This record gives sequence, C-alpha cells and structure tokens, in this order.
Amino acid sequence: MTRPVVDGVFRADPPRLLGARCDGCGNASFPRLEHCPYCGSDAVVAVELAAHGTLWGWTTVLNAPPGYLGTVPYGFGVVELPEGVRIVTRLAVPDATWEHGQPMMLRIVELGPAADGDMVTTWEFAP
Repeated sequence: MTRPVVDGVFRADPPRLLGARCDGCGNASFPRLEHCPYCGSDAVVAVELAAHGTLWGWTTVLNAPPGYLGTVPYGFGVVELPEGVRIVTRLAVPDATWEHGQPMMLRIVELGPAADGDMVTTWEFAP
C-alpha cells in the first residue's frame, strides 16, 4: 500500500501541489488553508499549483531529521512557482551545482517505508 507523507497537500497523477487562491487579495498560498495568510479573508478557493518553477535557494541535508524516512544526503531548497508562491521543498539530488533561477519540475517520489510497511510518497523538485 502507498500513502502520502501528508494528506491533502499533493496529488500524484499528474503531479500537482494543492494550494489556494484568495478571492479577496488574489494571492496564492501553499498548503491550502481556510483563511488567506496575507489578508485573513475566508474567501479562498482551492487550486492546483503549477508543476514547474525556478530555484531560489538550496542546501544539502547531511543528517536525517527526526522521523525522516528517506536517505541522506538529500537536497533541500526553495522553488518559486509562477503563481508567486515559494515552496520550501525537497530537491531531487544533494548537489552543489544548482544555479539560482534554474528551471525545476515537480515530481512525486517514494520516500521510504513507514513502520506499518506502507510506502510513503512525497513531492520534490528536479531540474
């Protein structure tokens, strides 16, 4: 059996992050919230965010954080989507050759098995 690392944050086919757009101020946000984090309005609409963006910043994680199911090292960074949302995200490889503004694509990957044996999936961005 396969399950997402967090319910309601992404869909697998085709890969999309599930965000929101505020009808009050027009800003997009991720993840979906009941109220706009920018203006506080409850007039938010569920949207699927773009599956591509540009790399803003990055690092390599060398030590697994508590509860992490994947392997280390892994890339970690910020990808800006066309909607203006900056996603703090896992990156496909722990690589020092990243470049600011590099085009990135969303993909869904297997993170590792949970204690009950289910495979846990997550999202990441790759060049």
